[in-house]
Amino acid sequence: MIRFHEELTSLQNPKVKQVARWRDRPDRDDSQVVLAEGYRALVRALAGGYKIREVFVCPEYFPAEKHHEDELLEQLAAQGARLIRVAPAAFEKMCYRDRPEGLLGVGPQLHRGLKDLKIPANPFFLVAEQIEKPGNLGTMMRSSDAVKVDGLILCDSKTDIYNPNVVRASTGNLFTLPIAEATTAETIPWLKAHGVKILSTSPHVDTLYTQVDLTGPVAVVVGAEQYGLTKPWLEQADIKVRLPMLGEADSLNVATATAIMLYEVVRQRLNAGIIKDPGRVPDSADC
Repeated sequence: MIRFHEELTSLQNPKVKQVARWRDRPDRDDSQVVLAEGYRALVRALAGGYKIREVFVCPEYFPAEKHHEDELLEQLAAQGARLIRVAPAAFEKMCYRDRPEGLLGVGPQLHRGLKDLKIPANPFFLVAEQIEKPGNLGTMMRSSDAVKVDGLILCDSKTDIYNPNVVRASTGNLFTLPIAEATTAETIPWLKAHGVKILSTSPHVDTLYTQVDLTGPVAVVVGAEQYGLTKPWLEQADIKVRLPMLGEADSLNVATATAIMLYEVVRQRLNAGIIKDPGRVPDSADC
């Protein structure tokens, strides 16, 4: 049986009010916290070694077909998380999802730079410049984790990396990825100094994305939703490629285009025997 440190029932409880305020960025940044709501987000936080400080629990909102909530809570408690039982009405006030799952974790914001990234012998990075929409950024994190990039570099970001919608769209992979925040002016020379080729995507070039060798050290660079990459990334690129557009649309959603590019790197590296497909990975319900 799960042992709770305390129980919250009143909507006027200061802690309930505080968590509700953390849905807004200024309050979140003032307290330097992240909200991780739902089973998968907390599973990924645990898998990534991210330290959740508190978990607010409302069993009444657990899905009818439960995962392994009790086991997860025991593991989080073993790592030092405080478990707090919350009444349904109070939990509704605290959570941000339309369909709550009865779990809401709170942890610290982590801010990392280029110096914090490990550089293997044959690195594979994703650079995302000036991404604006939280849903796109979260989806790109999910794709980055799926292909196991060696680092996601957020350049001149216009999105709050800890926006709850980023956490949700990433399905918690925000906590499993090596992420660095930097400027374009810092990142371009850093990549070149480490022998990493810059691969920029642009609709205005002739070379298709399948026509270049991506088996060596490479950084796939994608730009803002509306304007694409800025001039420095296009001028300093070692490789420029485009995706074929056969219809009336002149571009893809940046998260979609990113997934295509990342999996082209994976396809080539699989074919070259550089990496191996580990087979089926269990989903969160199997964890």
